[in-house]
Amino acid sequence: MFFEHNGVTVYCESHGEGGQPLLLLHGWGGRCDSFLPVIRDFSPRRRVVALDFPGHGQSTEPPAPWSVEDFADLVAALIEALDIRGADIIGHSQGGRVAIALAAARPELVGRLVLAAAAGLRPRPTLRGKLRGGAYRAMRGVLRSGLARALLGERLVRGLQEQLIQMFGSSDYRVLSPGMRQTFNRLILRDLSPELTRIQSPVLLIWGDRDTATPLWMGQAMEKAIPDAGLVVFEGAGHFAYLDQYARFRAVVDTFLN
Repeated sequence: MFFEHNGVTVYCESHGEGGQPLLLLHGWGGRCDSFLPVIRDFSPRRRVVALDFPGHGQSTEPPAPWSVEDFADLVAALIEALDIRGADIIGHSQGGRVAIALAAARPELVGRLVLAAAAGLRPRPTLRGKLRGGAYRAMRGVLRSGLARALLGERLVRGLQEQLIQMFGSSDYRVLSPGMRQTFNRLILRDLSPELTRIQSPVLLIWGDRDTATPLWMGQAMEKAIPDAGLVVFEGAGHFAYLDQYARFRAVVDTFLN
């Protein structure tokens, strides 16, 4: 089915009918089928709802750059429209970021939370990152100058700007449209640390100890800040720990939710 919200057409799926609703929020670059094994195993006992975030899968891009609050408002509207208030939520990476914002702002809409490698905290700066960032900003500044445009022409400047992005941008960032790049930047610059203390739901944090996208220290920080939270670490797993060790993930989550 498709759901309209603030100029975006959002694709969502609903599986199963009975039991406590379960809402699945995928990570950046994912889609509904990022949770295929979860849908398969939990829908016989629950109504399982999954959506494609704007700019992903079958959902359209936002008409303007979105913030994490915009994504949370979308999920809140979907919960209301489908009459699944109090749904338990599993959020991976970007989906975890949205779940944090939603639970902090609208606690009455959510039940238990499973945050798998959730994003939402600012990365710790490294020397290599600082040097790369400084080099990128310096070259970008040169290309943005009127002199560069006058000497090289608008078309060549745009081409060089794109080359800079391909050289310095992350793999997630490089493949995005210009509009989604602005959304991506707004999301990663937003620090949700203050929202963590406002979460009233019981929270299960699941992390891989080899996660380089959202390192383990983020999960440890969230466990300390969220009033009712517990952290389970999957040894040897990476950013997609819930798929790397799915049987363990299913057992831990099933126990927590039930």
